[in-house]
Amino acid sequence: MTHKKHIEAFKALLGPKAVVTDKGTLAPHLEEWRGKFFGKTSLMLAPATVEELSEAVRYCLAHKIKIVPQGGNTGLVGGSLPGLANHSEILISSKRMARILALDTDDMSITAEAGCTVSALQQAAAEKGLLFPLSLASEGSCTVGGILSTNAGGVHVMRYGNTRALTLGLEAVLPSGEVFDGLKTLRKDNSGYALEQLLIGAEGTLGIISKATFKLAPAEVQRSTMWLAVDEPKTAVALLNSARKATGERVSVFEILPHQGLEFVLEYIEGTRNPLDSAAPWYVLMEVASSATDPALEATLETWLESELGAGRILDGALAASTAQANAFWKLRESMSEAQKHEGGSIKHDISVPVSQIPAFIAETTPMLEKAFPGCRVTPFGHVGDGNLHYNVMQPQDGDKETFLAHWEAMNLMVHDQIVKYGGSISAEHGIGSLKKAELARTKPATELAAMRAIKKALDPEGIMNPNVLFE
Repeated sequence: MTHKKHIEAFKALLGPKAVVTDKGTLAPHLEEWRGKFFGKTSLMLAPATVEELSEAVRYCLAHKIKIVPQGGNTGLVGGSLPGLANHSEILISSKRMARILALDTDDMSITAEAGCTVSALQQAAAEKGLLFPLSLASEGSCTVGGILSTNAGGVHVMRYGNTRALTLGLEAVLPSGEVFDGLKTLRKDNSGYALEQLLIGAEGTLGIISKATFKLAPAEVQRSTMWLAVDEPKTAVALLNSARKATGERVSVFEILPHQGLEFVLEYIEGTRNPLDSAAPWYVLMEVASSATDPALEATLETWLESELGAGRILDGALAASTAQANAFWKLRESMSEAQKHEGGSIKHDISVPVSQIPAFIAETTPMLEKAFPGCRVTPFGHVGDGNLHYNVMQPQDGDKETFLAHWEAMNLMVHDQIVKYGGSISAEHGIGSLKKAELARTKPATELAAMRAIKKALDPEGIMNPNVLFE
């Protein structure tokens, strides 16, 4: 299918601003940020309203034009790029639908269009003394539609939940072009199927999200940030449970990283230093926060730290004395991925297992990979508080990058088999996209896959919505 014969029709339907054909303008929409996936299309639509979006989808259905929705293009699994599997698809971007539509302080909710960034939601909430708690590295670029389509997580999931848990309602254009209006602020609605939940995590295969309403929380006015040294992940999990009890469930962040990962950061990221005087096998970045000033909380934390240090579960630790010091701790954690780029090839796994199984999973899987791929450097880090690990495996030191990356499929098979063994998921927060669809077919129970396909067929019988993701 050539797009040329449809361009004038789209201009008449949506206006010339909504029709993008210039190669230079299209280019940044066709490349994944880490350079693993490159898409191709000669046409992108950028409707400005849900009515325009509906008209565009109706036209595509009538002419059997396949569609790939795109938000901020911050994905890592090839889920928002057209033309990856010889499909002649067009892009539909939400970039012109980026308004915040409502913020209700009584309801503690915020409503925004699909192209609105997460950072814009955070700022709008903060101006009203509230918190939009989703926080992730790409928050300045990722959008409402994108975080919903992948059910994004981030660092605060253990306390506030992932995108699904924060969503009250949404509006979307279905593959038929009809508008599904589930935009509501209800906390309870037991009136049948929760249809909006189907669209969350569906990666644009069941429709294109146009608006959403999210829960807000009271702003965190008191926060304590700690950098703790531990001997092993098992100890970190024990500390997590101990801290949750001691602080009355006010632990909002609990991240883990290995010393090897910290070494990469210290070597390659300017302005970083180890907060502690000596090295340890593992480190925990922990935050405890309260929506009200509570002098007793600080005393509770000091007592807890002294107790855990005395028991030997914490080897050493630092409690941030200022916002600048807290930011310095965070820079170490947030620089993990960037620092690893300087060490060559990295085979990445965005996985999750039950929190209790993290120590056993790491203890068993790491030596297994080291034996199968001699010299590889396993560098897991991430959100221990909710069981999500970025289980990255670096190439051997001074090894050849391309030779190492050629092991991607074989390594995935091993890691994903371990994930299944430990009752986990092969995608914790980045989605399946085109990268993991073969592995989804291999690891997902047949009954679940059949149900997913049935839903897809019922809502999108012509298969026009993001045809290259999720399913083989």
